[in-house]
Amino acid sequence: MTHPAQVEILDLDAEVLAEHTQSIVEWLPIDTPPHQILDLGCGTGAGTFALLDRFPDARVTAVDSSPDHLRRLREKADDHVRTIQADLDEEWPDLGEPDLVWASASMHHMADPDRTLRQVHDTLAPGGLFVVVELAGFPCFLPDNAPEDRPGLEERVHAASDRLHAVHVPHRGADWGPKLTAAGFTVEGDRTVAVHIEQSRSGAVGRYALNGLRRMREGLADSLTPEDLAALDRLLDTDSPHSVLRRDDLAVRTERTVWAARRG
Repeated sequence: MTHPAQVEILDLDAEVLAEHTQSIVEWLPIDTPPHQILDLGCGTGAGTFALLDRFPDARVTAVDSSPDHLRRLREKADDHVRTIQADLDEEWPDLGEPDLVWASASMHHMADPDRTLRQVHDTLAPGGLFVVVELAGFPCFLPDNAPEDRPGLEERVHAASDRLHAVHVPHRGADWGPKLTAAGFTVEGDRTVAVHIEQSRSGAVGRYALNGLRRMREGLADSLTPEDLAALDRLLDTDSPHSVLRRDDLAVRTERTVWAARRG
């Protein structure tokens, strides 16, 4: 079952990072517009709709294991999009022969990513493009000297979260270039995009920070000092004067790395 807050986080991610997603789509080495696009681990559709903005005549097959994600995507979609619920770690359904496959923040969740890469290679049309986009962990939002009573809190929260993810999501932060080459692709380009979005540019930054830090808070009770845990809870208390929603110094800071690889 999808975490109740996950749909909102994905929608906020799409809204706040829309400009950066579009810049990645515009960068792709594509001369002939694709007719069939496959969005693997589509979430609520950030990549699906960014790709349709650039390639409005394409048809997109959006695949995700979560019915809640797909339900939200269908609320925003037209007849250019079909959705398929599938666990990509299991046997794949018939996904056609796309000429562009997009996988954003999904490859690191695969139990056997090398198997998934080979499956993508065999699914793509000859000459088709596979695009892997990965975030360098969840974004940071607070200045280094915040909050005033526990400076550096967010850095410590991220460090604790990273230790948990190293066990449960070991492929996060992987270099996908060599893996793509080993699966038979030719990597045509890669780039890292720095993200720094000031709160003044998007009213959604505060809600994104609140929801993101709430998710990170889960499971950290035994990983943070009591003082850090109390300071984090004050930030997450929307009725508190210390609430993250009351701050005017937030910014979204992260990196995205993208690999564009061709099937021969």
